[in-house]
Amino acid sequence: MKKWSLRIGAALLVILLVVFIALASWEPFWAKREGVSTPPATYSAEIIRDEFGVPHIYGKRDRDVAYGVAIAHSEDDFSTLQDVIAMAQGRYGAIAGEDGAQVDFFYHLLDARGTAERHYPTLPEDTRALFEAYATGLNDFAAQNPDEVKLANLFPVNGTDVAAGFALRQPLFFGLGSVVGQLVEGSDPYREYGPDIPGFPRDNPPEPMFEEPSKPSAKPAPASQARALPAHLGEDGALAGSNAFAVAPEKSGGPTILVSNSHQPWWGGVAWYELVVESEEGWHYAGANFPGSPFPFLGHNEDLGWTNTVNTPDMTDVYRLELDEDGKRYRFGGEWRELETKTVTLPVRIGPVVLPIQQDIHRSIHGPVIINDKGAFAFRYGGIDNLGQLDAYYRLNKAKSLDEWESILARMDIPSTNFIYGDREGNIAYVYNAALPDRPEGPNWRGVLDGSDPALLWQGPVDYDKLPRYVNPASGWLYNANNTPFTAAGPGSDLEPEQFAPELGVELKQTNRSRMAWKLLSGVDLLDRAALEEIKYDTTYAREGYIADLWDAFEALDVSDDADLAAARQLLLDWDFTADNIGRGDSLALLVIREFMSCRYQNKPCPTAREELEKAVDHLQTHFGRIDPPMGDLLRLRQGDVDLPLDGGSDTLRASTLWHVHEDGRLAVRHGDSFIQWTEWQPGERVTSRSIMPFGAATTRPRSKHYTDQSTLFVQHRLKPVRFWRDDVLANAVTRKTVTHAP
Repeated sequence: MKKWSLRIGAALLVILLVVFIALASWEPFWAKREGVSTPPATYSAEIIRDEFGVPHIYGKRDRDVAYGVAIAHSEDDFSTLQDVIAMAQGRYGAIAGEDGAQVDFFYHLLDARGTAERHYPTLPEDTRALFEAYATGLNDFAAQNPDEVKLANLFPVNGTDVAAGFALRQPLFFGLGSVVGQLVEGSDPYREYGPDIPGFPRDNPPEPMFEEPSKPSAKPAPASQARALPAHLGEDGALAGSNAFAVAPEKSGGPTILVSNSHQPWWGGVAWYELVVESEEGWHYAGANFPGSPFPFLGHNEDLGWTNTVNTPDMTDVYRLELDEDGKRYRFGGEWRELETKTVTLPVRIGPVVLPIQQDIHRSIHGPVIINDKGAFAFRYGGIDNLGQLDAYYRLNKAKSLDEWESILARMDIPSTNFIYGDREGNIAYVYNAALPDRPEGPNWRGVLDGSDPALLWQGPVDYDKLPRYVNPASGWLYNANNTPFTAAGPGSDLEPEQFAPELGVELKQTNRSRMAWKLLSGVDLLDRAALEEIKYDTTYAREGYIADLWDAFEALDVSDDADLAAARQLLLDWDFTADNIGRGDSLALLVIREFMSCRYQNKPCPTAREELEKAVDHLQTHFGRIDPPMGDLLRLRQGDVDLPLDGGSDTLRASTLWHVHEDGRLAVRHGDSFIQWTEWQPGERVTSRSIMPFGAATTRPRSKHYTDQSTLFVQHRLKPVRFWRDDVLANAVTRKTVTHAP
């Protein structure tokens, strides 16, 4: 009997070992793709790095430069580039576990791969050549550095893979993730209806999104689907803030000024990477891109420049589907249609093994479909199934005039984000860019729509001339801080909301940054460099909006039962409303404001004032032994050996928006002021610019001297020179090399 027990135990051990080996090794074999290759081509690029390690990439052709962009970026952050490529193949879960698998679910839900495969071949040849060269650069770096590759069979990649990454990420910037997340959870997707503009009448609130139908229209969703959307994708544009300023020569006293002040995460797939590109085909641009892009998304060329801020128009419409008894067909236009369903496999890493989790993905004529316990809901969004942004950004990089630049935007290929513009001719402009659905008047587009009515199925965006837009306003300045476009240029120059149809879904919200920018910009006669810098780094809160609501709540709060809370409440009531690391109440205010900013921006239930006050007091007492430590002791810029004090708060013009709470109680900022670029065109002179990043060019290379070499300048509100012109680059070159590829 004992022998049999030993044999059974050994057999079970062997079975477990086989299962473990299978789970540890199946994913690369499952994911292997045959015949993936880039077209045979030869590339040669020169990469020169300046004193801050910023790459300046040169080539005879644009495609040579794109090849060099991939090599240079890989040298500084190959880890994140691999994450982006894994997302573009639906394999991120094999790297990042459950969170990664949720991104993979979103990838399949949006059919990012299908969008790329359908439309990438139709792009202009020179645009595809750019993407193929970029993919080749990634492949070459992976082949030359196999010890850095995270996943087997992740490479080689081609232009279609890179394009799929664009199709996945772009819709998240205008808030699609929030709507989808709420659908998955079965809660009411938010529709903005209460404008925050003085004198503008409020609309009636929309009807509940999930008003119970008279009869069941769908089977309940499996619990696995309800967990399938990544929580962090639900935030998307809500916290991806930015500021932008443009000043005309007559207002600045000399130059056209363009200030890019993006607020993005400091690490990851949507963190900025600074670069300068130049080819003999006329591509010459200084700015920044995201991992996975062969070209900058913002910055300037010799003649013009632009920057972006996230906008969140109502770009998504939700349709209730009536399913048949089997849940396999839906009613549309008086007939039953098959609900497209496919099963996908999501790899989910748990420790040393990767589990294959199967998930059903549904689609109707409207677009993707989510089935929850309240029914089946399709959603359709602006820019759906459009890959034209790949070509549009490339053309924008090479535009030479305002008319040419606008003609590219007018194609409506870039689904969202505000564009703020300046040029050497003294023009400034702001375009509320969005592929707004061309909706007919009448229906309540903010409610759930009848999925059986073909009249509600819009096709394509509105015309460009329907968008809010400013060119050379009388005020001489423009700004955006993730706010409504109806405050942008000051008294007498702002557009009126009544000029635009409600079906457009133009956002009406304000931010504290917007209130302060509008007030400060309106209050000066001369917006020269010194005046604009003071505004850009302002740390003031206006007692308006959610700040006013919060402080009104503190005034009404009865904390007579708790001496510590009473002292903290009084400290807040005496606060000077500036997060400048001077006042005694700065640290306490920083902690209590953050959650209220978040819940208002993301349209979530807010905590009570007492709850947040208790949490803040407990945190400060636990880690500092007092409720009034200097804010610079609390708020830190940390990476590697660098540990520096920061100023600014959530939703101030000097922005320190999100942070990690470290074991010592310090808040290490991870999102806020990120890539800042200040560009000036002086009359009769060539363009100049300055920039800064929170850390350095070598984003994930701790051994590099450029890992954190910009941090001190960043916390001191200082900028470094951008070496845009080749003579300046060569005079300040630290390294110089040529990279090539031959088939």
